[in-house]
Amino acid sequence: MPHAIRRIPFAVSLAASVCLGISDVDAAKVTAAQALGLRPIQSDVEYDTPTAADIEKCSVQVKSDGGVAGWLVLDQGGQLLRRFLDSNGDNKVDLWCYYRGGIEVYRDIDADFNGKADQYRWLGTAGIRWGLDSNEDGKIERWKMISAEEVTAEVVAALANRDATRFQCVLPTAQELTALGLGEVQQRDLSKKVAEAARKFPELASGQSVVNSNSKWLNFGANRPGIIPTGWEGATRDVTVYDNASAIVETDAKTAQVIVGTLIQVDGGWRVIDLPANLSDARTVSVSGGYFFQQAVARQPAPVAGEEGLSEAVQKLLRDLEQLDKSLESAAGPAELAKLHASRADVLEQLTQNADTEEDRENWVRQLVDGIAAAVQSGGYAAGVDRLQALLDKLQRQSPDSHLTAHTEFMYLSAQYAHKLQQPNAKYAEIQQEWLANLAKFVDSHPKAEDASEAILQLAVGEEFAGKDEQAVAWYGKILEQFPKASQAPKAAGAKRRLEAVGKTLSLSGTTVDGKPASLDTLRGRTVLIHYWATWCEPCKQDLSTLKQVQTKFAKQGFTVLGVNLDSDRALATAYLQDNPLSWPHLYEPGGLDSRLATELGILTLPTMILVDKDGKVLNRNIHAAELDEELGKRLR
Repeated sequence: MPHAIRRIPFAVSLAASVCLGISDVDAAKVTAAQALGLRPIQSDVEYDTPTAADIEKCSVQVKSDGGVAGWLVLDQGGQLLRRFLDSNGDNKVDLWCYYRGGIEVYRDIDADFNGKADQYRWLGTAGIRWGLDSNEDGKIERWKMISAEEVTAEVVAALANRDATRFQCVLPTAQELTALGLGEVQQRDLSKKVAEAARKFPELASGQSVVNSNSKWLNFGANRPGIIPTGWEGATRDVTVYDNASAIVETDAKTAQVIVGTLIQVDGGWRVIDLPANLSDARTVSVSGGYFFQQAVARQPAPVAGEEGLSEAVQKLLRDLEQLDKSLESAAGPAELAKLHASRADVLEQLTQNADTEEDRENWVRQLVDGIAAAVQSGGYAAGVDRLQALLDKLQRQSPDSHLTAHTEFMYLSAQYAHKLQQPNAKYAEIQQEWLANLAKFVDSHPKAEDASEAILQLAVGEEFAGKDEQAVAWYGKILEQFPKASQAPKAAGAKRRLEAVGKTLSLSGTTVDGKPASLDTLRGRTVLIHYWATWCEPCKQDLSTLKQVQTKFAKQGFTVLGVNLDSDRALATAYLQDNPLSWPHLYEPGGLDSRLATELGILTLPTMILVDKDGKVLNRNIHAAELDEELGKRLR
């Protein structure tokens, strides 16, 4: 493999740096040009590469910290360009890291330390893809992690390159389909559909002309994801899906829509279940609906005369939007960030004005509203609050009772709330009280709006955090009564169950981080602390130290701990537990705070701890680590 051959002298130089020390490294004369001559194994990586003139101004430094040694390549301003590291102390490079704008965006990984990369990971602003290559031939065999957006881009790339293997990587494996826990009929049907998609893709890809080697993925389109709930046609667990995903593709300055169809969430990422569609006529959607919900696809490009696809005006605006999204990834500071968000909103407003149908216009308005609100909530566009207010005023004059107006009002209230909390010396109690009052008013004014269930959930959460459990239970119950099929309903049911759990028997089971079965039932006869935690939660990790001490002190009296890890990636939990061994089991399912394990009891914040007695009944549904010693001292005499 040419890439590996280029690395050999560099690996030898690294070995010299580790063994001989800084003065000998200087003598080794490893140059920035040599280091920058290395390239990522995967081709679709955007990273900083200095010009030939600037390479002479770059520097190479040796870094050793915590047992990890390696080379750092910096530009003339001291910004990181590359890191090449030996993470296990065997004097060989096993991490090749590439940067863009000072942020690591990609790394090749030699996980088995044999001198060849076998994992490829996109990071930072480049996305979350994490590919595995067991035979180390430079080709990804399966995805350990990949987002829904990135799956649609992979489908487009597979079509463009007529690459059946690449398409196969985004289809679910038999093991992944089984792990979904769908009913027998659905399981059989999906397996057949996936097998057929794999078989027919080569013919489809070679026979279509909409996507070719000049095509470029622009954007991901889908309605909000939905939940296939436990019990639906025999399902044994909740399954998260996008039922009508699509990709906007540009080819030779013309745009087209490719229907990707239904996406399902598996452990670590997303998968497609069917062949892409709409490849014979990119101007017209050729499928009737998604696999699970059978909803009609709502995104049809604006019809124009002739064979030109989208109008030139819309095509230009889409290109502008793509460029702005790229610029946002590397914005230099708050002022530039705000300017880019404002420009992005301007482009989206123009797209609403260029829409040929009311349906298209509403879709663009929604993207405009959601984009501004997200920018405000992230702290990048304070002026967006006023812009949302102006947009809301306009919609209220035009169509006061429409779902779009109600949605805009909810997003405006959410953005306004976030913006006020971001201010210096924000008066949290007053802001929170105003937020809850606004939510109650919204629910009263728009009881059947699509965002009403989310508003009620926020009301319930607010009341719970304020210690008003009765009011919180009432709000959670209202979601179940009025919106039983809403995506918020399972979380509301779980939270209501948790708040009413004291004195009741609790059921909790699943598989551990290392794949073993575990359940609360098997711990009957012991007092058990259920500890919900994640590696990103610093207070959780602080509590783990306390729990180790408490377990040691009270183990002989029949006390133990059952952990529930809510990381979105199993690998994070696995790595943490390898470095910080704990004697008790830790349940895990993908999905983080949206996983089944979190949803069953409506876990909203971390850490959350529940104390259960020897009969499996809840003693305390919200105990804190600092209270455990005294509480157990009373109960385990």
